[in-house]
Amino acid sequence: MTTTLELTNISKQFPGVKALDDVHFEMNAGEVHALLGENGAGKSTLIKIISGVHKPDRGTIRMSGQPVQFNNPREAQAKGIATIYQELSLYPELTVAENIFMGHAPRRKIGPLSIMDWRTAFERARELLASLNIYDLDVRRKVGSLTVGNRQRVEIAKALSINAQVLIMDEPTAALTEADVLRLFEIVRLLKQRGVGIIYISHRLQEVFELADRATVLRDGQYVGTKLVKDTSEDELISMMVGRTIDNLFPKLDTTIGNPVLEVRNLWNKPLCRDVSFQVRAGEIVGLAGLVGSGRSELAQTIFGFTPAQSGEIILNGKPIRVRTPGDAIRLGIAYVPEDRGTQGLVKQMNIRENASLAVLRSISRASFIKRAEERNLAKRAIEQLSIRAYSTEQVVNKLSGGNQQKVVVSKWLASKPKVLIMDEPTRGVDVGAKAEIHRLISELASQGLAILMISSELPEVLGMSDRILVMREGRVVAEFDRKDANQQNVVSAMIRESSAPNGTTAPEGVLQ
Repeated sequence: MTTTLELTNISKQFPGVKALDDVHFEMNAGEVHALLGENGAGKSTLIKIISGVHKPDRGTIRMSGQPVQFNNPREAQAKGIATIYQELSLYPELTVAENIFMGHAPRRKIGPLSIMDWRTAFERARELLASLNIYDLDVRRKVGSLTVGNRQRVEIAKALSINAQVLIMDEPTAALTEADVLRLFEIVRLLKQRGVGIIYISHRLQEVFELADRATVLRDGQYVGTKLVKDTSEDELISMMVGRTIDNLFPKLDTTIGNPVLEVRNLWNKPLCRDVSFQVRAGEIVGLAGLVGSGRSELAQTIFGFTPAQSGEIILNGKPIRVRTPGDAIRLGIAYVPEDRGTQGLVKQMNIRENASLAVLRSISRASFIKRAEERNLAKRAIEQLSIRAYSTEQVVNKLSGGNQQKVVVSKWLASKPKVLIMDEPTRGVDVGAKAEIHRLISELASQGLAILMISSELPEVLGMSDRILVMREGRVVAEFDRKDANQQNVVSAMIRESSAPNGTTAPEGVLQ
């Protein structure tokens, strides 16, 4: 197999931080090579060195056996290296074709002038998309109007337009629907067959085992090792990433289940909350499963008052309540950790102290002035109780890892002393070590009597952490499983089949339509 890219003894230091220390990495043509590690392990710095954003302080980069140096991303692109970051770098007001050929558009001459050759650009853009088996994307359409999945396909076509030999994909499935994930996997396999080397970064180990040939693990900026995926296991990779064995990724504590705390009866909020009824008891973790678009998040947002219910009842500790705004929900004792912590859960430019007190500002203020001592004490308790890794309460949240940011969001709501905690995708985008810590925290909160509704797209998380599992489809709860009866097959079946009823039984045709 031909070695396309080789990095040897790569080191990189930033002020006060040694990001990479003597790191090795190798990429073959036609290989999917996973790059793994916890947040802060050095993955981002390494791919920025490969793509020309940073220059290494020490070490050698070779392409096809020849030493190379990149002073900027354009030089890396000229050598056939393309990067698709988690935050896609497209121009929303430009067309698909314009984005694909940005910086290297086909041109034609009219006398002394050189202008963009639109006809050729559109034709070549269609050809590039067709080469990826993409025929449903209009090359004249503005990128800003596309779904996330289609924007990602434009990025991949853009990479092919520069004849990429190495394609770096950073958390490519983080914001995709299940259908888009399957299409992405098809494209990755197609590129692999054509000899493109793909560096694949993901926290989802099941994707690594489905797609990758080899996996290289970094930890604390250092090279740990490279494994053939077929010869390793999740446990071994996790141990390499975190430097210890995680004996239990889903540390579910036995707890006494109490009386119903939250009860929802015949709740309607069209189109994605349709006649929903369920209950969550004290000390219970109820997992809410379903495909993207099934109505899980919309149900949570209705209960929390983002979009008030059109009809039905919400009952808290046996008493009907009316939730018209999130403020009502907070005062009544309902807390909501949202799916997108970056834009909905945190003010990332503010520090831990300021974020941890956001839900309780009224109670720690006097005459519109915040009691700073109380605010600091609140943040200190949060750092201690939730094991938030930070140098002080004044650390800016944007500088924390994804797992620690998620803990800050949780701390904000715990400060309000809720009776019910709704958690939407609690471990999305965090590394495996942080996942185990967040799972442990969820389990401990339940053991203290908190009623928890947990929404997750990761089925192992739902199965591993839930006392009971509800399955939603098309805005309805279509099945319910106790922990002892739930398995991947029956939960997935309920998520996708045409008609089903609560308790996992099949309903007469039309009953739940």
